Amino acid sequence: MLDGEAETITRKAIELAKAGDMSALRLCLDRIAPPRKDRPVLFDVPKTNSAADAAQASAALVMAVASGDLTPSEAAELAKLIESYVRALEVSDFEARLAQFEGMRGSRWDEDWKLACRNWSAAAISGRQGLSA
Repeated sequence: MLDGEAETITRKAIELAKAGDMSALRLCLDRIAPPRKDRPVLFDVPKTNSAADAAQASAALVMAVASGDLTPSEAAELAKLIESYVRALEVSDFEARLAQFEGMRGSRWDEDWKLACRNWSAAAISGRQGLSA
């Protein structure tokens, strides 16, 4: 229905806004500088370097809501940031542990693993032979 008419309609809205039509002016301004949907939140987040620190930060959020310094929705948004940060810490920790684990390969651990697999295989084979007899 509006195919090919967008430019014409936009120009008309601009003309009306320039002529003093307040609705057209509001429409144009909302497109140029949309109203803010949120505001900066002033909140001192405790230092967060671990999951335990994140628990303290979450407790601080609860206290800020209880004292009226933050709205529940503001605290919920900040809690999402804390949760995201904790996930990043967990991934980083997992990567470090995996690298350490992979560094063990080729060492005595690798030989012990191979021996355990052979012993398990031998036990499984002997168990099958005992069942067929």
